[in-house]
Amino acid sequence: MSEDAAAPFYGVIGAGSFGTAVANLLAQNVKVLLFSRNPEIVERINQSRQHFGVEIHPNIRAINSLQELAENCYTIFPIVPSSSFRKMMRAIGPFLRPYHILIHGTKGFDVYGIDEEEIGVQKLIPAHVHTMSQVILQESSVRRVGCLAGPNLASEIMEGQPTATVVSSRFSEVVEIGKKVLTSPQFHVFGSQDILGSELAGALKNMIAIGSGILRGRGLGKNIQAMLITRGLTEMVSFGNAFGSEKRAFFGTSGVGDLIATATSKDSRNFTFGYRLGKGEDFEAIQNSMPELAEGVRTINIAYHLAKSIRLRVPITQMLYQVVFQQYSIDEAIQYLMSYPYDIDIDFF
Repeated sequence: MSEDAAAPFYGVIGAGSFGTAVANLLAQNVKVLLFSRNPEIVERINQSRQHFGVEIHPNIRAINSLQELAENCYTIFPIVPSSSFRKMMRAIGPFLRPYHILIHGTKGFDVYGIDEEEIGVQKLIPAHVHTMSQVILQESSVRRVGCLAGPNLASEIMEGQPTATVVSSRFSEVVEIGKKVLTSPQFHVFGSQDILGSELAGALKNMIAIGSGILRGRGLGKNIQAMLITRGLTEMVSFGNAFGSEKRAFFGTSGVGDLIATATSKDSRNFTFGYRLGKGEDFEAIQNSMPELAEGVRTINIAYHLAKSIRLRVPITQMLYQVVFQQYSIDEAIQYLMSYPYDIDIDFF
């Protein structure tokens, strides 16, 4: 039985801003079940047909049951914060079968095998750090996994602005299904088989976006912002090399494209977090007042301690960690990076 005939709906797990945007995109082509763990949100979406100030497409029905989602959807888009991704997979895992296809849209890392609160006390090694596709494979019987990557600012997507994304997977049928159900006149979908590179680029660029926001918050201009973004890309490639990823993904839509969008837009949660930090606001106050998590904060902590354990030279990551987590002077961090003895401009080709 074909996938289309077997399951009448496509599923989205997570009714945050990006999950809602993806559900609305899918609904232009197929019927969608949108899962939220909050029954009040489910009721509000179904009754008011509004969420995040955006009209919800008639083809979308919100639900509160992962079992119902798995039984009615063979292609599912999990879009939840990286910190709760494994917990979500353990909840839905018993209802998933090898015929399911999961294309996640989460840009961050999972830490497993070490208590995350102990990072820095215990040594963080590469074996502790996982991408979301790896978590899906570890916590379910699903084999066909993909990643939704690229510049995906939810607010612009929900406004119907033109943009593009990347569906990455080792399986060509996953890429083709992603293209089929997501493509619209305003939304172009590229395909890639380098899922690891796409996932790493999507997670790591959030750190650089925080740094870019800090510079803007300090009132600094485009020259130093451009320097940070380009040198930040170099550090992203260094992390990719450490994980065994190809360099190619970092220079496409899911790499430098996503980096530019996230590191220059006030619609980016990570840029906004950095901007407010650069303005002098308190870390805890910013976190508590933001409606959704800035994934880059957690990624900085993971990436810094991982780089430290494998002796990776990533001065921007180091300074971001000290500014965000150790209240190091932003001006001194900028001065440190300005005087850092980089050998050559481009050193990764």
